[in-house]
Amino acid sequence: MLHENGMTSTKQSVEIERKFLIRELPPLAGLTSTTIQQGYFTKASDSLEVRLRRRDTEHFLTVKSPGTVQRSEIEVAISGDQFEELWPATEGRRIEKIRYVGKLTQDLTFELDIFSGRLAPLVVVEVEFPTLQAAQAFAPPSWFGRDVSADIAFKGKTLAMCPSHTVALV
Repeated sequence: MLHENGMTSTKQSVEIERKFLIRELPPLAGLTSTTIQQGYFTKASDSLEVRLRRRDTEHFLTVKSPGTVQRSEIEVAISGDQFEELWPATEGRRIEKIRYVGKLTQDLTFELDIFSGRLAPLVVVEVEFPTLQAAQAFAPPSWFGRDVSADIAFKGKTLAMCPSHTVALV
């Protein structure tokens, strides 16, 4: 989080999430939405993921460890000026999407990403879990499609470098 004094804060956590394609789009009315732009400093073949993100008016620099369902994540809030200074370094490795957030159960929320630009009409849904056991036990609702959690083709940094003709194949 960016504080009034210009200092940033860092959030380190373990991310446990599963990602799915969808069978059918759920109703979007009433869901919270956010516009996201992401750019990547790392190549698809790099084990670490270093990402720059603008989420509406918030800006972040994020480092994620290798992994599929479970991996560590360090996120640092940065200023808009810092974002603008770094953004050109991500040229050719970017994605744009609108994220809709909704409740699945009392304890679980989903994040539905509708990609735009060259990745349209790709839509994926992610669910974060408190434990690896909860992730493994999760029974997705009927509107969820194929589980792509372990498929590197659907990682953000891979999609950011994916030629548009490849997207039709995913």
